[in-house]
Amino acid sequence: MSTAAEPGRPVVAANLRAAAITASGGADVADRERADAERGFVAARVPGVVTTADGTVIWDSDSFAFLREPCPPSVHPGVWRHAGLGCRQGLFRVAEGIYQVRGLDLSNMTLVEGRAGVVVIDALLSAETAAAALGLYRQHRGDRPVTGLIYTRARVDHFGGSPGVVTEDEARAGRCPVLAPVGFDDHAVAGSGYVGTAAARRAAYAYGAVLPRGPLGAVGAGLGQTTSLGTVGLVAPTVEIADTGHRAVIDGVELVFQVVPGVTGPAALNIHLPAHRALYLAESLDRPLTESPLAGAQDTPPRERARRLTEALTLFAADTEVLLAAHHHPIWGDARIRETLARHRDLHAYLHDQIVRLLNLGYTGAEIAERLELPPALEHLGPARGGPAAVCHHVKTIQHHYLGWFDGNPAHLWEHSPVEAARKHVEFMGGAEELLRKARESYAAGDYRWVAQAAGYLVFADPDDERARHLQASAFEQLAYGAADAVHRNIYLSGAYELRYGIFGTPAAGGVPLAPQTMTVERILDVAALRVDGPKAWDQHLVTDWQITDTDRTHRVELRNGVLTHYVLPEERALPEADAVFTCSRTALVRVLLSGEDFGVVVGAGEIAIEGDPTKLASLVAVLDSPDPDFAIVTP
Repeated sequence: MSTAAEPGRPVVAANLRAAAITASGGADVADRERADAERGFVAARVPGVVTTADGTVIWDSDSFAFLREPCPPSVHPGVWRHAGLGCRQGLFRVAEGIYQVRGLDLSNMTLVEGRAGVVVIDALLSAETAAAALGLYRQHRGDRPVTGLIYTRARVDHFGGSPGVVTEDEARAGRCPVLAPVGFDDHAVAGSGYVGTAAARRAAYAYGAVLPRGPLGAVGAGLGQTTSLGTVGLVAPTVEIADTGHRAVIDGVELVFQVVPGVTGPAALNIHLPAHRALYLAESLDRPLTESPLAGAQDTPPRERARRLTEALTLFAADTEVLLAAHHHPIWGDARIRETLARHRDLHAYLHDQIVRLLNLGYTGAEIAERLELPPALEHLGPARGGPAAVCHHVKTIQHHYLGWFDGNPAHLWEHSPVEAARKHVEFMGGAEELLRKARESYAAGDYRWVAQAAGYLVFADPDDERARHLQASAFEQLAYGAADAVHRNIYLSGAYELRYGIFGTPAAGGVPLAPQTMTVERILDVAALRVDGPKAWDQHLVTDWQITDTDRTHRVELRNGVLTHYVLPEERALPEADAVFTCSRTALVRVLLSGEDFGVVVGAGEIAIEGDPTKLASLVAVLDSPDPDFAIVTP
């Protein structure tokens, strides 16, 4: 960011104080974390760049080499240290027969050697990075076939790279079973197909994939360096794990599963490997810095995570000597593992219980976030290490889970739209010139939180006011430089970037990248229903039947009153005749209803056969919107 603001004196002073506290009380912890992050190193991928087939760079771990330098004043020392640990890229030996590839995507790939091949746990986000990680392993451990693949979460950084690890044919033929937690199919596809575009757009802010990298830009994303930008896919699971205690043996590798719905998502599991005395906690325990809750994530209260950590302690800790996960480096030692699990359990339980207590005393989420204090033993752990801003995010998430968005104050029940409210704020503050004058005084005084809010009113009231845009961008940058949480840093910097240079859109895949191979016909039609432009379709009444060749079933699709409904046509009941009957595959269904392809081309190619009125397809397609992956966030 060549035009980014330099860190202000209040930020520099705060970061120096944080560094002094770390140096005086945390040197031993820092040394131990560094040793853990480097333990078992085998080799790095050189260069640390992954490209698509046409040469497009979709991953570049070498671009974070600046993290080897001393911490600059524009980065919180905790973020800098954590980012430095996360940028250690390569193949690592975790235990006898267990390896990890770290630093080639947002998440880790874990590989457990079996009798004939290797079992892969979590397949990264992109097929290209997953193939590169598997290639690095094979380069040093031999060309072992993949004999099992396990997804621990229904989140794309755990399964999106699966086509780079195993083919659909290998999975279907039984040569490589693909295991996933109960509910995985529904939640993986729903998360992509329903609000996938909006969630991916917001995630672009959180993970900073397009931000310039350096002391004034992105230094990491909390869970890893950033997100890869390659091809996202899904090899569908062949085995569903439904119960805690379920045991399986894959290629001689004994696995015991803990099913943990409600922990970072509705479909999730952890894995104990008794023969290796290893516990894989996926995202039940993110160390040393957890991410903030994001749009698209399930807002499950941390009490559930606390319960699951207690369960893991009682079930597995006595037989565990190494703790590893989908993000960050492992830790070793049974006593240390037990204490780590217990302290994180205590943190999540404390957050939940104290927030609920304060809600019942009448405080709102915003008020609780400003007054909540953590016990000294927990204040530098997990989300607490992100500082008050990260804790604030968790507080509001818990309030929303129990009470919804409304804080009970009637003044907040029906507020003006953001643009209208912004115009009134500017008017009440004395106009644009007076607002800018006062905001600049607040900026000079170091009240960057207020400047970001006040300047935002002017940006929404007049998006073309370059003075307001650059002032708010500068305030965002100061908040980023002082943020103790990498996700918050990226969100602030992304907002500043778009204010200064324009919208960068969504660099990673969103929407429905998994269709049609992994989407049922019902799910495809559900997504289509969410795209109906209601007012545009008010006066339409269409009844169409879709004969799907993949399933040999007919689905009736009716559009009336701006609502698209669908159901499998029953064989035993006579229903009114449809206006038209379309015969096609799931692939063709996706192409015309979701992907925005010209239906005339698809019909002309013979991929859709039509009986009855052919204009009904055109009428249906005409009322479907396409999601916008480039919608504005910091401007109206």
